[in-house]
This record gives sequence, structure tokens and C-alpha cells, in this order.
Amino acid sequence: MDDTSMKVDRATRDRFRELAGSQPLKEYLADLAKKEEEERVLGTATAAFRRVIAEPGLLDRFDADFGGLPAPAAGNTSRAA
Repeated sequence: MDDTSMKVDRATRDRFRELAGSQPLKEYLADLAKKEEEERVLGTATAAFRRVIAEPGLLDRFDADFGGLPAPAAGNTSRAA
């Protein structure tokens, strides 16, 4: 892939360098861009999921079609932190 350059102010450059730590800045920025893309996709999927589950009766139809959530295993009292 061909490299290019872009202009940012020194303060921004220094902030990126600090955040990159020992990682080369070029790699850090590529990783950052990938993470941001993934966050956008996740945000879009989350919004779509919320629209779907807000549909009246959807959860009841899901339970009817798929049997609902499984019962907890005997003795399983684990909880999310």
C-alpha cells in the first residue's frame, strides 16, 4: 500500500504519539481506523436490534417459535458483575 501524508497540528500529532506508546504511529492509526469502523457497524446493528425488539409482540412470537430462554441449570447462581 502506498503511503501518503496528512497535516495535523503538533498537539494532535503529539497526542497520537503518546497514545501509540511503543507501537509505530502508522500502525496505531491503522488500528484506530479499524476500531472506529467496527464501532460504527456495531452502532448500526445495535440501533437495528433496538428497533426490532421494540416491535409490539415480537418477544412473545419469538418465545412461541423458539421456546423462550432455557431454564438456568440447577445450582447455577452466577451473575454478571
